[in-house]
This record gives sequence, structure tokens and C-alpha cells, in this order.
Amino acid sequence: MSESPAPLEVDLKSLRDRPFELLAELERRGRAVSAQLSEQADAGREWVGVALRMAGDLYLVAREETREVLGVPASTTRVPGAKAWIKGLANVRGQLLPIVDLRHFLGSGMHHREIPAGLLVDEVLGFRRFAENEFTGDAPPTVARCERYLAGAFRRGHEQWPVLSLRAVLEGSAFAEAAA
Repeated sequence: MSESPAPLEVDLKSLRDRPFELLAELERRGRAVSAQLSEQADAGREWVGVALRMAGDLYLVAREETREVLGVPASTTRVPGAKAWIKGLANVRGQLLPIVDLRHFLGSGMHHREIPAGLLVDEVLGFRRFAENEFTGDAPPTVARCERYLAGAFRRGHEQWPVLSLRAVLEGSAFAEAAA
């Protein structure tokens, strides 16, 4: 028994004047992606991370390296003698957290489970799920030039999602040297 050939990929722009066909094609693609993700999730080969934008680039942070995502604290207290990337201390539910401008630190609010710090980024985009086979150890160059903190990347289609290791950032010697 032979398998039927996969349907040819339809250019969505060619369907812009045929809305019914455009919707049908979008539904077909959505169902195909859902089926693929469902199979991968059933097999237990899924990686979940928090997607964020920083310096115009997209990044992922492993879900297990974050405790929560918060808005920027309403008030912070400046730390005298600290480097400019330390934006101050904030009281978050009774815990004092150093607030770090991650983009500024890397050269251009998340929270590590073991090292309490609030990290400012440009935008948090929510959770992203990837199959393990979409991972590659090669990380693309980034605007923030943070390659030393990248732990590979996930690739899906034309998108590349570098994985930023918060552990590497927070445990690095540069992070420990916050005095100006």
C-alpha cells in the first residue's frame, strides 16, 4: 500500500482574494501543527520556555529557571555605588529583590529560582513549546551580544529562538561584580 503524497504548500498571498479558500488553508495548517504537537507531547519530548524580546531579538528562558513573571515594580530604591545596570531594590511581597536591567547588563521581571533577582526585559511574550528535535546546540548571533550566556537555540521554520541561560547570567562573575 502506498502513502498519498503530502499536499503542496499553498502560498497564502495567492489566496488573499479568495477568503473561503484562505480560511480553509489556515485551518488545514493549524490542524497539521496541532496534530504534530499532540504527538510530540504524548511522546513526552517537549521543552517549554518563557519567550521574551530584548534589544529586538527573541529569546527563550527555560521554564524551570523562572519562578514568576511580574510587571515592573512601581517603586525601586536606588543602590548607592552600584553599576548602572542595577536599577535598584524592590519589595515584592515582603522580599527585597535587586532589579537588574538585563539588556543593559548584557551590553546593548523575571526571577531565578535560587538566586532572587528581578530581571527587566523589553517584553515577555508568554510560554512557547518546542519538540526536543527542534533544538540545536548552535545559537545564532544576537544584537545584545550575549552568546556566552546562550545554551543553544530552537528552530522552527524560519524562526530561531536562542535559549538564554539565566543560571549562566546570574552565576557569572560579571553579575557578582555589581559595584561601580
